[in-house]
Amino acid sequence: MATRGKLEVDIELKSSADKFWKTIRESTEIFPKAFPHDYKSIEVLQGDGKAPGSVRHITYADGLPLVKSSKERIEAADDEKKTVSYEVIEGDLLEYYKKFKGQIAVTTTADSGCEVKWTAEYEKTSHEIPDPSAVKDFVVKNFLEVDQYIIKQSA
Repeated sequence: MATRGKLEVDIELKSSADKFWKTIRESTEIFPKAFPHDYKSIEVLQGDGKAPGSVRHITYADGLPLVKSSKERIEAADDEKKTVSYEVIEGDLLEYYKKFKGQIAVTTTADSGCEVKWTAEYEKTSHEIPDPSAVKDFVVKNFLEVDQYIIKQSA
């Protein structure tokens, strides 16, 4: 059984790529207010919270499995291409995974909606640790909730 792996998710949403991307980029302010059932707070510790090198401390809501808090460093961000990559540098997740890197890419679909692709690369601390499917499930739920949030804001 491998200790390294990769997860990928592709989701088609109703929101425009521009609105979805803007919401993701403004997640520090938006997520704790719009999704308090998932996020207690997102605090910028270094940089502006968006540019490469920025570090954010995310405190998750009570009752979420696996993770209570994490610190993420933005590795790369391209607003034109609507891509961002990050690495978890501290927090509960690193008890299970030596390395956890994620990437989000948002593209426009033919029906003026968007497709969001999330990719995560990870390395387990041991063979017994399961793949991070709980993280993937949370990401999918979160993207669907962001889509609904944007639709409600546009109504």
